[in-house]
Amino acid sequence: MNLTIKRFADEADVGVETVRFYQRKGLLEVPEKENPAGGIRRYGEGDVRRLRFIRKAQRAGFTLEEIKTLIELDANYDHERAHAFATARLRALDAQISELEKARASLRYLAEQCKHQTSGPCPIIAAFEA
Repeated sequence: MNLTIKRFADEADVGVETVRFYQRKGLLEVPEKENPAGGIRRYGEGDVRRLRFIRKAQRAGFTLEEIKTLIELDANYDHERAHAFATARLRALDAQISELEKARASLRYLAEQCKHQTSGPCPIIAAFEA
């Protein structure tokens, strides 16, 4: 693979500015230019794998700083710490899911109240103002 930054970004379904942002954050390497006097930077298969990993890790709820740590752990084959990191993330996701389920139940209740109330303030608005 010998990709320009545009093709590289397209491979992971991100924009060029996202690639540059990850480079500034130290998550992606900035390849050398083909010609130091103004050549094009080229990206390979390893770069594509790294970019896809970053995107998937973000979808799993990891912050960019946590992703950077995971990359470092992988480079050192530190599976024990990577496992601990993932386990902590799972606990955090479980807590978020629990909170979201409570919020959904509350909103469902308020929406049902609003549906049946024909006068006075809307129960949804009233609940959020309280």
